[in-house]
Amino acid sequence: MPIFTRFAILMSSASFFAGVATAAEPSASPSASAASTNPLLTESTLPYHIPPFDQIKNEHFMPAIEAGMAEQLKEVEAIASQSDKPTFDNTIVALERSGRLLERAETVFSNLNSCNTNPEMQKIEKEIAPKLAAHLDAIRLNAPLFARVQSLYDQRDKLGLDAESKFLLDRYYKDFVRAGAKLSDSDKDKLKAMNAELATLEATFEQNVLKEKNASSIVVEKREELAGLSENEIAAATAAAKEEHKEGKFVIPLQNTTGQPSLASLENRPLRQRIMETSLSRNSKGGEWDNRETVLRIVRLRAERAKLLGYANHAAYQLEDQTAGNVPTVNKLLSDLAPPAVANAKREAADQQAIVDQEHGGFQIASWDWNFYSEKVRKARYAFDESAIKPYFELNHVITDGVFFAANKLYGITFKERHDLPVYQPDVRVWEVYDRDGQPLALFLGDYYARPSKHGGAWMNEYVSQSGLFGTKPVVANHLNIPKPTAGEPTLLTYDQVRTAFHEFGHALHGMFSHVKYPRFSGTSVPRDFVEYPSQANEMWASWPDVLKNYARHYKTGEPMPQELLNKVLAAEKFNQGFETTEYLEAAMLDQNWHQLSPEQVPHDVIPFEAAALKKDGVDFPPVPPRYRTTYFSHIFSSGYSAGYYSYIWSEVLAADTEDWFRQHGGLKRENGEHFRETLLSRGGSIEAMKLFHDFTGHDPEIAPLLKRRGLDEVKPTAGDK
Repeated sequence: MPIFTRFAILMSSASFFAGVATAAEPSASPSASAASTNPLLTESTLPYHIPPFDQIKNEHFMPAIEAGMAEQLKEVEAIASQSDKPTFDNTIVALERSGRLLERAETVFSNLNSCNTNPEMQKIEKEIAPKLAAHLDAIRLNAPLFARVQSLYDQRDKLGLDAESKFLLDRYYKDFVRAGAKLSDSDKDKLKAMNAELATLEATFEQNVLKEKNASSIVVEKREELAGLSENEIAAATAAAKEEHKEGKFVIPLQNTTGQPSLASLENRPLRQRIMETSLSRNSKGGEWDNRETVLRIVRLRAERAKLLGYANHAAYQLEDQTAGNVPTVNKLLSDLAPPAVANAKREAADQQAIVDQEHGGFQIASWDWNFYSEKVRKARYAFDESAIKPYFELNHVITDGVFFAANKLYGITFKERHDLPVYQPDVRVWEVYDRDGQPLALFLGDYYARPSKHGGAWMNEYVSQSGLFGTKPVVANHLNIPKPTAGEPTLLTYDQVRTAFHEFGHALHGMFSHVKYPRFSGTSVPRDFVEYPSQANEMWASWPDVLKNYARHYKTGEPMPQELLNKVLAAEKFNQGFETTEYLEAAMLDQNWHQLSPEQVPHDVIPFEAAALKKDGVDFPPVPPRYRTTYFSHIFSSGYSAGYYSYIWSEVLAADTEDWFRQHGGLKRENGEHFRETLLSRGGSIEAMKLFHDFTGHDPEIAPLLKRRGLDEVKPTAGDK
């Protein structure tokens, strides 16, 4: 197992360091009888080694993970203590081969805990986090093992390694050093203690976010308060109330972002305000799920750990290993984008205010008004609103006739849905993916509906990674959080949800097209600020005319979206980009503000610090709150994006440049897809990320296409916008 990558992605960035003072005691190898009753203890015999979801129970996770840790510690000790002199095969490749049982068990647990959790799994998560932490430190802080790695690294140019193998050796050495391998024994003990506490704190943070979100659903007493919602949306609110045993009422569940979908349609302003204020106050109003003290402790520990490792702050540590490289580069990117974004948002607010005034509303646009009045502006400017296009965006058509259609045209891959493989939840769908030559390539799982047991947002993960070393093919999954309609009703998407489906499938393609030898480099195992690039590039096909025409069909009649409406959808692509860019930048800047602190600078209260940070950075525009406020910002406090939320805009620079490349080379053509696949998507992390980009485009990235895409290329702040 690639010991420095798998857990970093599945758990969090801090878990990459996680550890306690002593490693978990190895337990005995699993007995034959245990293996026969615990499906995680043996490799799946199902196609592609997909997990036997129908056999896996909560009680299987802990024994399998503990057995996996014990097994890998024995494997690693054998590598570190052998008398033979270090070679690439007996040390580096041996490390890549170690931990297969642990990887299998921990991967299944982590993935299911994100998309189909329950109280028992959450309890296991808290219990297992420090144990996994100890396990990882037992490997990375093993002095004899590091001595073997360093010996090979020192003579790396004399070993006759191929390019991928040489890069693997380089990465292992850097990973050990960044994990603290060169620290003194006393400092290693300090590091382990920090890592242990962080592992538990981050699990606590994420569980608090999920629990608060589920507990914060908005209860509405009367149907007339829901004016503006569609019949399907009202039916969904009725069903949600029934699930919560609130018959006769209506329930609007919250999503994890600050903004909520219902705010675009609800006519009742006090209800809109209640929804937005409830969303904004999550995990910060006292009680058992308040994350404020947890945040402060996480920030302080990360800052102290960075200092121990020789860095000015956590951001400096994190960015050293990303394509951005350093703190000033990220700060400049964000600060350069902020003025035109905020200026554009203020102009958008002025357009909305004009409608409020025309209607004699008697109020100033607030955050709970934005989506509602931006839809009115959209309708006035482009003569359509979201409700006019949703009937043309039915989920199955979007996936099969949009997402899959574009992939077939570009890469020649085909899809066949399978109903003979087990799934962990009835709504999950499975497709077998066939390559351009008709040979089996991968399994793809689609998990599209929101539910209380599922974390918010959208993401991709892998159950099995491609590897030439092990001869494995990928099993990848996409997860969205689309509200499920009542039985018999269609699943109609917003255009944002359509783009999200294309985005996440870009990640899936990155995983499915992987063609590397070592698991350390498989698929999306690339720098955090590069991993979003292929997915953002794939978004372009959502609005590509030939693709859009193919999937945008009325769910009742099958008629394609009228050309006039199609043209309006395309013309409106830059609409509301001031808002979208500003809410994103606010979150990205909060991330940097928290993680550029030294231990001495960590504040005593979260909310005042957040407000001061937004004001300092020039993005404190109340009608546009951050996409995530600090206390429910799971990306940076529990999901691996600490000091890395800028990655989305950084990757979008590359994606916009890539869209330009496709346009210049004829668009949706097989030869273009083949070039993208061969030079970039198939290489995983086996080559420096920016070299991959250069190999594909033939030039260094440029920011102009991004500014044009977001409509910021001609926006100039006025004196009143400062």
